Amino acid sequence: MPVSLFAVRPLPLLVAAGLLAVVPAAQALSARDTARVQAIEARMAAAEKRYSDALVLVNNADPKGTAEGNAALEDMEDVISACVAQKGCQVSALLSTYKRLLKAQSDNAGAEQGDEDVGPLEADPDHIAPLVADVPEAARAAALLNDHRHAFDDMVEYNPAIQAGIRRWLTDMRPALLTSYENYMNLRAVMWPEWEKGGLPEAMLFGIMAKESNGRVHASSRVGAAGLMQFMPATGRRFGLGPDGTGFDTRFDPRSAAEASAAYMNERMRGLNKNIEYALAAYNGGEGRAARIYRETGGQSFWTDSSYNQFPGETKDYVPMVIAAAWIFLHPQQYGVEFPKVNAQPATIRLAKSTTIYELTICLGSTGTRDGYMRALRNLNPRYEADGWIPAGTTINATTRIAGLYNRYCVSGPRADLARALITADLNAAIKRPSAATFTGSVAVGDVQAMQAAQAASPVVAPVAAPRPAAPARRPAVRTYKVAKGDTLGRIASRFQCDVPALARANGLRAPAYALRQGQTLRLEGCDR
Repeated sequence: MPVSLFAVRPLPLLVAAGLLAVVPAAQALSARDTARVQAIEARMAAAEKRYSDALVLVNNADPKGTAEGNAALEDMEDVISACVAQKGCQVSALLSTYKRLLKAQSDNAGAEQGDEDVGPLEADPDHIAPLVADVPEAARAAALLNDHRHAFDDMVEYNPAIQAGIRRWLTDMRPALLTSYENYMNLRAVMWPEWEKGGLPEAMLFGIMAKESNGRVHASSRVGAAGLMQFMPATGRRFGLGPDGTGFDTRFDPRSAAEASAAYMNERMRGLNKNIEYALAAYNGGEGRAARIYRETGGQSFWTDSSYNQFPGETKDYVPMVIAAAWIFLHPQQYGVEFPKVNAQPATIRLAKSTTIYELTICLGSTGTRDGYMRALRNLNPRYEADGWIPAGTTINATTRIAGLYNRYCVSGPRADLARALITADLNAAIKRPSAATFTGSVAVGDVQAMQAAQAASPVVAPVAAPRPAAPARRPAVRTYKVAKGDTLGRIASRFQCDVPALARANGLRAPAYALRQGQTLRLEGCDR
């Protein structure tokens, strides 16, 4: 079992320096605060020992090692969170623990490099986030989001409209907020670098994504907006998004959508004097209207009645809801929000056998997540339909946790067999069709003498020859179907009970995308309906 199943996230000196910049200098502490700081340091020491012990278990091929290592890392994140909130606790002192663990793991990995084949799990350098993304959540919060000094706080106006938006996110929309966060964290390594390069706040990226799509890559609207950031076709084309020649629309690609949205927001910010509210209004309600209102009002605040009342109701709702989601993202503890812990270190999987995302979702289970891994797999691999077969040998995007579960449960074994049985189950096989020879019907019981008398009084009728069985119906000629908006090959195959590979071959469709276009005529070969 490779040590990398629970990796210590690297912490360069540059990041440490950024973190220290927000940690106040040591102050005289009360006896109570001193005792609390000592308790926190003792907890970190215990977590470090637990992690070191877990490394020993892993090296001895003990299956408990991975779970222990992950639990130890979670303990450390909790300790750092407590340190951030505790007066006089120096986060820098705790960060040295990560350096020691990083060195310990590096030594272990170096010792095993020549002896162990890592199999289908491969690190993907193109999907590794900037090192700042690898700081544990609480430390990242201390480094990037100090409640009083974070830049985003000064870029927007915190007012009752924002408070009302926060109230909505924390009540009936709380599940959507938590889902959006979990989806974002799985995509953060490919999305945040694009906004970071543009000098834009990460909180705003999260807020837009949460409001637009809840972090669902394949989201689309009735007016034609699509993808995580809901680009309309014309706007998408301006920023390099759209069909790429294979039938895939790059508005659904997380990295491309993040790059295009960062370019769009910077373009709007430059034209609106870096006013976030107007830039968000442009994102939602059209750049022309936002620019005109900003110009006509002399750059007055978005919240000034002469400006605010010129925007449509949807935009009046959109702007505070995006800012509210961003505000909670920055200050979760202030509102009692505990975001789910997501192990989203990027990895890739080379498939040992052909499969579908549905099948992977079943065999992976739900260890370490609330709702299983289907959404993460869909988001990280937007080119594949959930029910489309992906050939063996294909490399797909994943996380280290998903890769570990795949190697353990999806390559072979009882759960892999069960997943294959479920994914290939045919509803029609459950329908029983008894033959005519086995059907006896019902027998009426009555007065036998009365029946004989009635037969004697009735004229003799020649027996009627039994009807000859009807010839089996001839299979109808191959039919056709015209592709409608929103159709996929999997859905069409399910509707007409077709074999997907046969249907694809009959119509010259290439895996894995099986790209269709609206209005295309398909030959329904290999279909039962």
